[in-house]
Amino acid sequence: MTKSTSQKATASQVTASHVTAATAFQATASKARASKAPKASRAAAAAPVLTPRALNRATLDRQLLLRRAPLSAKDAVEHLLGLQAQNVKPPYYALAARLDGFTPEALSRLMSDREVVRIVTMRSTIHTHTADDCLTLRPLVQAARDRELNYFRKGLAGVDLDRLTAVSRELVETEPRTMKQLREALLVEWPDADPQSLAVAARCRLPLVQVTPRGLWGRSGQVALTTAEHWLGRPAGPAPAPDSTVLRYLAAFGPASVKDMQTWAGLTRLRDAFERLRPQLVTFRDENGVELFDLPDAPRPAADTPAPPRFLPEFDNLLLSHADRTRVVPADLKGRTWAGNQAYRTLLVDGFLAGVWRLDEDALTIEPFGTLTRAQREEVVQEGERMLAVMAGGTNSYDIRFGTVGRA
Repeated sequence: MTKSTSQKATASQVTASHVTAATAFQATASKARASKAPKASRAAAAAPVLTPRALNRATLDRQLLLRRAPLSAKDAVEHLLGLQAQNVKPPYYALAARLDGFTPEALSRLMSDREVVRIVTMRSTIHTHTADDCLTLRPLVQAARDRELNYFRKGLAGVDLDRLTAVSRELVETEPRTMKQLREALLVEWPDADPQSLAVAARCRLPLVQVTPRGLWGRSGQVALTTAEHWLGRPAGPAPAPDSTVLRYLAAFGPASVKDMQTWAGLTRLRDAFERLRPQLVTFRDENGVELFDLPDAPRPAADTPAPPRFLPEFDNLLLSHADRTRVVPADLKGRTWAGNQAYRTLLVDGFLAGVWRLDEDALTIEPFGTLTRAQREEVVQEGERMLAVMAGGTNSYDIRFGTVGRA
Protein backbone atom coordinates (compact mmCIF):
# COMPACT_ATOMS: atom_id res chain seq x y z
CA MET A 1 0.00 0.00 0.00
CA THR A 2 1.39 3.41 -0.92
CA LYS A 3 0.46 6.92 0.01
CA SER A 4 1.31 10.32 -1.38
CA THR A 5 2.20 13.50 0.45
CA SER A 6 0.14 15.40 -2.10
CA GLN A 7 -2.79 13.01 -1.97
CA LYS A 8 -3.69 9.70 -0.36
CA ALA A 9 -2.62 6.87 -2.63
CA THR A 10 -5.34 4.53 -3.78
CA ALA A 11 -5.22 1.20 -5.49
CA SER A 12 -5.05 1.71 -9.25
CA GLN A 13 -5.55 -0.77 -12.04
CA VAL A 14 -3.87 -0.47 -15.38
CA THR A 15 -5.65 -2.15 -18.27
CA ALA A 16 -3.25 -3.13 -21.03
CA SER A 17 -4.57 -3.28 -24.58
CA HIS A 18 -3.71 -6.48 -26.36
CA VAL A 19 -0.88 -6.14 -28.84
CA THR A 20 0.41 -8.78 -31.16
CA ALA A 21 3.79 -10.34 -30.56
CA ALA A 22 6.53 -8.57 -32.44
CA THR A 23 7.30 -10.61 -35.53
CA ALA A 24 8.42 -7.95 -37.99
CA PHE A 25 12.04 -8.78 -37.24
CA GLN A 26 11.56 -12.23 -38.77
CA ALA A 27 11.45 -10.78 -42.27
CA THR A 28 14.25 -11.98 -44.52
CA ALA A 29 16.78 -9.61 -46.03
CA SER A 30 16.13 -8.42 -49.55
CA LYS A 31 18.51 -9.51 -52.30
CA ALA A 32 17.70 -6.51 -54.44
CA ARG A 33 20.68 -4.46 -55.50
CA ALA A 34 21.31 -1.14 -53.78
CA SER A 35 19.84 1.94 -55.37
CA LYS A 36 22.31 4.41 -56.77
CA ALA A 37 23.21 7.22 -54.36
CA PRO A 38 21.77 10.10 -56.44
CA LYS A 39 18.45 8.26 -56.76
CA ALA A 40 18.44 7.54 -53.01
CA SER A 41 19.17 11.20 -52.27
CA ARG A 42 16.25 12.32 -54.43
CA ALA A 43 13.98 9.82 -52.70
CA ALA A 44 15.07 11.08 -49.28
CA ALA A 45 14.39 14.68 -50.25
CA ALA A 46 10.86 13.77 -51.32
CA ALA A 47 10.10 11.59 -48.27
CA PRO A 48 7.43 12.72 -45.78
CA VAL A 49 8.63 14.60 -42.69
CA LEU A 50 8.14 13.12 -39.23
CA THR A 51 8.08 15.59 -36.34
CA PRO A 52 9.80 14.79 -33.05
CA ARG A 53 6.38 14.05 -31.54
CA ALA A 54 5.50 11.64 -34.37
CA LEU A 55 8.87 9.92 -33.95
CA ASN A 56 8.27 9.81 -30.21
CA ARG A 57 4.95 8.01 -30.54
CA ALA A 58 6.27 5.54 -33.09
CA THR A 59 9.30 4.69 -30.95
CA LEU A 60 7.24 4.39 -27.76
CA ASP A 61 4.94 1.95 -29.54
CA ARG A 62 7.86 -0.22 -30.69
CA GLN A 63 9.32 -0.02 -27.18
CA LEU A 64 6.05 -1.24 -25.61
CA LEU A 65 5.68 2.04 -23.72
CA LEU A 66 2.44 3.40 -25.17
CA ARG A 67 0.51 0.55 -23.61
CA ARG A 68 1.69 -2.44 -21.63
CA ALA A 69 2.03 -5.53 -23.79
CA PRO A 70 0.74 -9.00 -22.84
CA LEU A 71 4.06 -10.55 -23.84
CA SER A 72 6.16 -12.93 -21.81
CA ALA A 73 9.38 -11.56 -20.37
CA LYS A 74 11.38 -13.72 -22.78
CA ASP A 75 9.44 -12.53 -25.84
CA ALA A 76 9.89 -8.92 -24.75
CA VAL A 77 13.65 -9.29 -24.24
CA GLU A 78 13.88 -10.84 -27.70
CA HIS A 79 11.76 -8.14 -29.38
CA LEU A 80 13.78 -5.36 -27.73
CA LEU A 81 17.08 -7.01 -28.78
CA GLY A 82 18.13 -7.12 -25.16
CA LEU A 83 17.98 -4.80 -22.19
CA GLN A 84 20.71 -2.46 -20.98
CA ALA A 85 22.04 -4.02 -17.78
CA GLN A 86 25.11 -2.33 -16.32
CA ASN A 87 23.43 -2.80 -12.96
CA VAL A 88 21.33 -5.75 -11.82
CA LYS A 89 17.95 -4.06 -11.32
CA PRO A 90 17.42 -1.96 -14.50
CA PRO A 91 16.19 -4.85 -16.70
CA TYR A 92 13.51 -5.64 -14.13
CA TYR A 93 12.29 -2.04 -13.99
CA ALA A 94 12.46 -1.82 -17.79
CA LEU A 95 10.07 -4.76 -18.16
CA ALA A 96 7.80 -3.54 -15.36
CA ALA A 97 7.23 -0.37 -17.39
CA ARG A 98 6.47 -2.33 -20.56
CA LEU A 99 4.63 -5.56 -19.76
CA ASP A 100 1.19 -6.39 -18.47
CA GLY A 101 1.32 -8.91 -15.65
CA PHE A 102 5.10 -8.77 -15.24
CA THR A 103 6.69 -9.87 -11.99
CA PRO A 104 10.42 -9.70 -11.19
CA GLU A 105 10.39 -13.44 -10.57
CA ALA A 106 9.55 -14.03 -14.25
CA LEU A 107 12.84 -12.56 -15.47
CA SER A 108 14.80 -14.00 -12.55
CA ARG A 109 13.49 -17.48 -13.38
CA LEU A 110 14.56 -17.11 -17.01
CA MET A 111 18.03 -16.16 -15.85
CA SER A 112 18.20 -19.05 -13.40
CA ASP A 113 17.08 -21.45 -16.15
CA ARG A 114 19.74 -20.00 -18.51
CA GLU A 115 17.14 -18.81 -21.01
CA VAL A 116 18.48 -15.26 -20.69
CA VAL A 117 22.00 -14.15 -19.78
CA ARG A 118 24.06 -11.07 -18.95
CA ILE A 119 26.87 -10.40 -21.44
CA VAL A 120 28.84 -7.52 -22.97
CA THR A 121 27.49 -6.80 -26.45
CA MET A 122 26.39 -3.50 -27.99
CA ARG A 123 28.51 -0.44 -27.23
CA SER A 124 30.75 -2.63 -25.06
CA THR A 125 28.12 -2.55 -22.32
CA ILE A 126 26.39 -5.34 -20.41
CA HIS A 127 23.01 -6.38 -21.79
CA THR A 128 20.46 -8.98 -20.79
CA HIS A 129 19.82 -11.13 -23.88
CA THR A 130 17.95 -14.29 -24.67
CA ALA A 131 20.25 -17.30 -25.02
CA ASP A 132 19.72 -17.34 -28.79
CA ASP A 133 20.59 -13.65 -29.15
CA CYS A 134 23.59 -14.04 -26.88
CA LEU A 135 24.99 -16.65 -29.27
CA THR A 136 24.33 -14.58 -32.41
CA LEU A 137 24.41 -10.87 -31.56
CA ARG A 138 27.75 -11.21 -29.77
CA PRO A 139 29.41 -12.53 -32.97
CA LEU A 140 27.79 -9.62 -34.84
CA VAL A 141 29.64 -7.07 -32.69
CA GLN A 142 32.87 -9.06 -32.35
CA ALA A 143 34.71 -6.74 -34.76
CA ALA A 144 33.97 -3.83 -32.44
CA ARG A 145 35.32 -5.79 -29.48
CA ASP A 146 38.48 -6.53 -31.47
CA ARG A 147 38.92 -2.81 -32.19
CA GLU A 148 38.46 -2.08 -28.51
CA LEU A 149 41.67 -3.96 -27.84
CA ASN A 150 43.61 -1.22 -29.64
CA TYR A 151 43.19 0.97 -26.54
CA PHE A 152 45.09 -1.64 -24.50
CA ARG A 153 47.82 -2.63 -26.97
CA LYS A 154 50.56 -0.97 -24.90
CA GLY A 155 49.70 -3.18 -21.90
CA LEU A 156 49.56 -6.25 -24.16
CA ALA A 157 53.00 -5.88 -25.73
CA GLY A 158 54.46 -9.33 -26.37
CA VAL A 159 51.18 -11.13 -25.64
CA ASP A 160 50.01 -13.74 -28.18
CA LEU A 161 46.28 -12.98 -28.28
CA ASP A 162 45.34 -16.36 -29.73
CA ARG A 163 47.11 -18.12 -26.88
CA LEU A 164 45.58 -15.72 -24.36
CA THR A 165 42.16 -16.61 -25.75
CA ALA A 166 42.81 -20.35 -25.41
CA VAL A 167 44.23 -20.02 -21.89
CA SER A 168 41.36 -17.77 -20.77
CA ARG A 169 38.77 -20.16 -22.17
CA GLU A 170 40.27 -23.08 -20.28
CA LEU A 171 40.39 -21.04 -17.07
CA VAL A 172 36.77 -19.86 -17.09
CA GLU A 173 35.34 -23.14 -18.37
CA THR A 174 37.13 -25.07 -15.63
CA GLU A 175 35.29 -22.86 -13.15
CA PRO A 176 33.71 -19.40 -13.37
CA ARG A 177 36.23 -16.70 -12.51
CA THR A 178 35.96 -13.14 -11.28
CA MET A 179 37.89 -10.53 -13.22
CA LYS A 180 40.37 -10.37 -10.34
CA GLN A 181 40.92 -14.14 -10.48
CA LEU A 182 41.28 -13.99 -14.24
CA ARG A 183 43.83 -11.18 -14.03
CA GLU A 184 45.91 -13.05 -11.47
CA ALA A 185 45.88 -16.29 -13.45
CA LEU A 186 46.82 -14.60 -16.73
CA LEU A 187 49.57 -12.63 -15.04
CA VAL A 188 51.30 -15.92 -14.26
CA GLU A 189 51.51 -16.57 -18.00
CA TRP A 190 52.47 -12.99 -18.94
CA PRO A 191 54.14 -11.40 -15.89
CA ASP A 192 55.36 -8.34 -17.80
CA ALA A 193 51.93 -7.42 -19.20
CA ASP A 194 49.44 -5.02 -17.65
CA PRO A 195 47.01 -7.12 -15.53
CA GLN A 196 43.94 -5.05 -16.40
CA SER A 197 44.74 -5.22 -20.12
CA LEU A 198 45.02 -9.01 -19.91
CA ALA A 199 41.55 -9.35 -18.38
CA VAL A 200 40.02 -6.88 -20.84
CA ALA A 201 41.56 -8.83 -23.70
CA ALA A 202 39.94 -12.02 -22.44
CA ARG A 203 36.57 -10.26 -22.21
CA CYS A 204 36.91 -8.85 -25.72
CA ARG A 205 38.08 -12.06 -27.34
CA LEU A 206 35.61 -14.38 -25.60
CA PRO A 207 31.81 -14.17 -25.13
CA LEU A 208 31.88 -14.12 -21.33
CA VAL A 209 28.57 -14.30 -19.48
CA GLN A 210 27.93 -13.49 -15.84
CA VAL A 211 26.84 -16.66 -14.07
CA THR A 212 24.06 -16.73 -11.51
CA PRO A 213 23.30 -15.87 -8.76
CA ARG A 214 24.52 -12.56 -10.21
CA GLY A 215 21.50 -10.88 -11.78
CA LEU A 216 18.81 -12.81 -9.90
CA TRP A 217 16.06 -10.79 -8.24
CA GLY A 218 16.50 -10.50 -4.49
CA ARG A 219 19.83 -12.31 -4.56
CA SER A 220 23.38 -11.06 -4.47
CA GLY A 221 26.54 -12.36 -5.98
CA GLN A 222 29.81 -11.08 -7.32
CA VAL A 223 30.50 -11.06 -11.05
CA ALA A 224 31.88 -14.47 -12.05
CA LEU A 225 32.41 -15.30 -15.72
CA THR A 226 32.41 -18.26 -18.05
CA THR A 227 31.91 -18.59 -21.79
CA ALA A 228 28.43 -18.40 -23.27
CA GLU A 229 28.95 -21.74 -25.01
CA HIS A 230 29.89 -23.46 -21.75
CA TRP A 231 27.06 -21.86 -19.75
CA LEU A 232 24.40 -22.55 -22.38
CA GLY A 233 25.68 -25.95 -23.45
CA ARG A 234 25.78 -25.22 -27.19
CA PRO A 235 28.07 -23.48 -29.63
CA ALA A 236 27.70 -19.93 -30.81
CA GLY A 237 26.06 -19.46 -34.18
CA PRO A 238 27.50 -17.53 -37.07
CA ALA A 239 27.13 -13.77 -36.93
CA PRO A 240 23.73 -12.81 -38.37
CA ALA A 241 23.67 -10.84 -41.58
CA PRO A 242 23.56 -7.12 -40.80
CA ASP A 243 20.43 -6.95 -42.96
CA SER A 244 18.38 -9.16 -40.64
CA THR A 245 19.53 -7.19 -37.61
CA VAL A 246 18.56 -3.93 -39.34
CA LEU A 247 15.02 -5.26 -39.67
CA ARG A 248 14.93 -6.23 -36.00
CA TYR A 249 16.33 -2.87 -34.95
CA LEU A 250 13.68 -0.99 -36.92
CA ALA A 251 10.96 -3.18 -35.39
CA ALA A 252 12.12 -2.18 -31.91
CA PHE A 253 13.49 1.36 -32.40
CA GLY A 254 12.31 2.72 -35.75
CA PRO A 255 11.86 4.85 -37.70
CA ALA A 256 15.60 5.38 -37.62
CA SER A 257 18.60 6.59 -39.57
CA VAL A 258 21.71 4.60 -40.44
CA LYS A 259 23.58 6.61 -37.82
CA ASP A 260 20.92 5.77 -35.22
CA MET A 261 21.48 2.05 -35.65
CA GLN A 262 25.23 2.46 -35.69
CA THR A 263 24.95 4.29 -32.35
CA TRP A 264 22.82 1.48 -30.91
CA ALA A 265 25.09 -1.31 -32.09
CA GLY A 266 28.43 0.42 -31.64
CA LEU A 267 29.21 -0.57 -35.24
CA THR A 268 30.13 1.35 -38.37
CA ARG A 269 29.61 0.84 -42.11
CA LEU A 270 25.97 -0.24 -41.95
CA ARG A 271 24.93 1.98 -44.87
CA ASP A 272 25.30 -0.87 -47.38
CA ALA A 273 22.86 -3.05 -45.43
CA PHE A 274 20.25 -0.28 -45.42
CA GLU A 275 20.74 0.26 -49.15
CA ARG A 276 20.25 -3.44 -49.89
CA LEU A 277 17.03 -3.32 -47.89
CA ARG A 278 15.79 -0.03 -49.35
CA PRO A 279 13.36 -1.66 -51.85
CA GLN A 280 11.46 -3.35 -49.01
CA LEU A 281 11.51 -0.39 -46.60
CA VAL A 282 9.75 2.98 -46.47
CA THR A 283 11.59 6.23 -45.88
CA PHE A 284 10.87 9.49 -44.08
CA ARG A 285 12.83 12.58 -43.06
CA ASP A 286 13.15 14.23 -39.70
CA GLU A 287 12.85 18.01 -39.39
CA ASN A 288 16.59 18.36 -40.06
CA GLY A 289 16.33 16.47 -43.34
CA VAL A 290 17.96 13.25 -42.06
CA GLU A 291 16.68 10.19 -43.90
CA LEU A 292 14.83 7.68 -41.71
CA PHE A 293 14.07 4.09 -42.65
CA ASP A 294 11.20 1.95 -41.44
CA LEU A 295 9.29 -1.27 -41.95
CA PRO A 296 6.24 -0.67 -44.16
CA ASP A 297 3.72 -2.24 -41.77
CA ALA A 298 5.28 -1.04 -38.50
CA PRO A 299 3.03 1.06 -36.22
CA ARG A 300 3.34 4.82 -36.54
CA PRO A 301 0.62 6.23 -34.26
CA ALA A 302 -0.71 9.75 -34.64
CA ALA A 303 1.40 12.40 -32.96
CA ASP A 304 -1.45 13.25 -30.57
CA THR A 305 -1.82 9.65 -29.31
CA PRO A 306 -1.89 9.76 -25.48
CA ALA A 307 1.30 8.55 -23.83
CA PRO A 308 0.98 7.63 -20.13
CA PRO A 309 3.75 8.36 -17.61
CA ARG A 310 6.44 5.73 -17.25
CA PHE A 311 9.16 5.16 -14.64
CA LEU A 312 12.28 3.94 -16.45
CA PRO A 313 15.54 2.67 -14.98
CA GLU A 314 18.93 4.24 -15.48
CA PHE A 315 20.44 3.51 -18.90
CA ASP A 316 17.11 2.46 -20.40
CA ASN A 317 17.28 1.34 -24.05
CA LEU A 318 14.90 4.12 -25.03
CA LEU A 319 17.42 6.81 -24.09
CA LEU A 320 20.57 5.29 -25.60
CA SER A 321 19.66 3.75 -28.93
CA HIS A 322 19.60 6.71 -31.34
CA ALA A 323 22.21 9.20 -32.48
CA ASP A 324 19.54 11.93 -32.31
CA ARG A 325 17.70 11.51 -29.02
CA THR A 326 15.38 14.50 -29.33
CA ARG A 327 12.54 12.09 -30.08
CA VAL A 328 12.58 11.42 -26.32
CA VAL A 329 14.91 13.99 -24.73
CA PRO A 330 14.01 17.64 -25.35
CA ALA A 331 17.03 19.66 -26.45
CA ASP A 332 17.00 21.79 -23.30
CA LEU A 333 17.19 18.65 -21.12
CA LYS A 334 20.18 17.09 -22.84
CA GLY A 335 22.65 15.79 -20.28
CA ARG A 336 20.21 16.03 -17.36
CA THR A 337 19.91 12.27 -16.84
CA TRP A 338 23.42 11.76 -15.49
CA ALA A 339 26.14 13.45 -13.47
CA GLY A 340 29.70 12.28 -14.00
CA ASN A 341 29.54 8.48 -14.20
CA GLN A 342 26.21 8.30 -12.38
CA ALA A 343 23.00 7.86 -14.37
CA TYR A 344 19.61 8.67 -12.92
CA ARG A 345 16.35 6.79 -13.18
CA THR A 346 14.11 8.72 -15.55
CA LEU A 347 10.46 9.75 -15.71
CA LEU A 348 8.50 10.10 -18.94
CA VAL A 349 5.48 12.41 -19.07
CA ASP A 350 3.56 12.75 -22.34
CA GLY A 351 6.18 10.48 -23.86
CA PHE A 352 9.18 12.72 -23.22
CA LEU A 353 11.83 12.95 -20.53
CA ALA A 354 10.30 15.03 -17.74
CA GLY A 355 12.26 14.26 -14.58
CA VAL A 356 14.18 11.77 -12.49
CA TRP A 357 13.22 9.58 -9.57
CA ARG A 358 14.69 7.51 -6.77
CA LEU A 359 13.40 4.83 -4.46
CA ASP A 360 14.52 4.87 -0.84
CA GLU A 361 13.50 2.58 2.00
CA ASP A 362 10.14 4.22 2.59
CA ALA A 363 9.63 6.76 -0.21
CA LEU A 364 9.43 7.16 -3.95
CA THR A 365 10.76 10.64 -4.65
CA ILE A 366 9.89 12.19 -8.02
CA GLU A 367 11.82 15.25 -9.18
CA PRO A 368 10.29 16.86 -12.28
CA PHE A 369 12.44 19.12 -14.44
CA GLY A 370 9.52 21.52 -14.88
CA THR A 371 6.01 22.14 -13.64
CA LEU A 372 3.50 19.33 -14.00
CA THR A 373 -0.20 20.02 -14.28
CA ARG A 374 -2.48 18.71 -11.59
CA ALA A 375 -3.74 16.00 -13.96
CA GLN A 376 -0.18 14.99 -14.84
CA ARG A 377 0.79 14.76 -11.16
CA GLU A 378 -2.18 12.51 -10.51
CA GLU A 379 -1.26 10.26 -13.42
CA VAL A 380 2.36 10.12 -12.26
CA VAL A 381 1.25 9.12 -8.76
CA GLN A 382 -0.98 6.38 -10.15
CA GLU A 383 1.86 5.05 -12.27
CA GLY A 384 4.16 5.21 -9.26
CA GLU A 385 1.70 3.18 -7.24
CA ARG A 386 1.57 0.56 -9.93
CA MET A 387 5.34 0.36 -10.25
CA LEU A 388 5.73 -0.03 -6.50
CA ALA A 389 3.06 -2.73 -6.36
CA VAL A 390 4.91 -4.73 -9.02
CA MET A 391 8.47 -4.18 -7.85
CA ALA A 392 7.95 -4.14 -4.08
CA GLY A 393 5.23 -6.77 -4.07
CA GLY A 394 3.20 -4.94 -1.45
CA THR A 395 5.72 -5.80 1.25
CA ASN A 396 6.58 -2.19 2.13
CA SER A 397 4.64 1.00 2.67
CA TYR A 398 5.91 3.94 0.65
CA ASP A 399 5.26 7.65 0.52
CA ILE A 400 5.20 9.21 -2.94
CA ARG A 401 6.84 12.63 -2.81
CA PHE A 402 7.58 15.37 -5.29
CA GLY A 403 10.92 17.11 -4.95
CA THR A 404 12.98 19.62 -6.89
CA VAL A 405 15.86 18.77 -9.18
CA GLY A 406 18.99 20.75 -8.54
CA ARG A 407 21.10 21.66 -11.57
CA ALA A 408 24.64 20.29 -11.71
